[in-house]
Amino acid sequence: MTLHIQVHTLSTPTTVLVRQLCLQVPAGIVHTVMGPSGCGKSSVLAAVCGTLSEDLVFDGSVHLDAQRLDHLPPQARRIGILFQEDLLFAHMTVRENLLFAVPRGPQAAREAQVAQALADVEMHGHAHANPATLSGGQRSRIALARALLAQPRALLLDEPFSKLDASLRARMRELVFGLVRQRHIPALLVTHDVADVADTTQTTHLVGTP
Repeated sequence: MTLHIQVHTLSTPTTVLVRQLCLQVPAGIVHTVMGPSGCGKSSVLAAVCGTLSEDLVFDGSVHLDAQRLDHLPPQARRIGILFQEDLLFAHMTVRENLLFAVPRGPQAAREAQVAQALADVEMHGHAHANPATLSGGQRSRIALARALLAQPRALLLDEPFSKLDASLRARMRELVFGLVRQRHIPALLVTHDVADVADTTQTTHLVGTP
């Protein structure tokens, strides 16, 4: 499964943010997009997952293998996204947050998926915890587990490590990159930090349009 992104232009009513960008992200690979603030990095992710604001115009296409996605509503694209903020539901336990992402099916099978996801991110003892009682790193791991439980066909990472301390950033990078390889899905990472780069041959630098 390869994620193909072609941007002819991505613009506001007055400014072209991105011009002539072509990315191909193979399964199991984390492709990094870097560049200064305001150059359109996060807007490219929004174009891929279908959440662009109304004042932005995307001229291009997004494909997963041969299937074109950019004409589909966001929920039909099955693309997961992980942000700087974990966006966990405060009124739900960790287990309930994770169950929210699991597709419909027999309850026992859904619970088993949640248990496995908690084990994958080394949080198996926290199913009934209130998210407010968790550390920042623990919340980040739960957010990652929730994103993957939705069974995305591709994963977008919008500076998900930026608010973590240095040692935790390193562990979270290793965890995320390892799960991308294990799940064999393409991933697109936006970051300002060169230490986040998984593979220098899979890096694109945006400079913005004057």
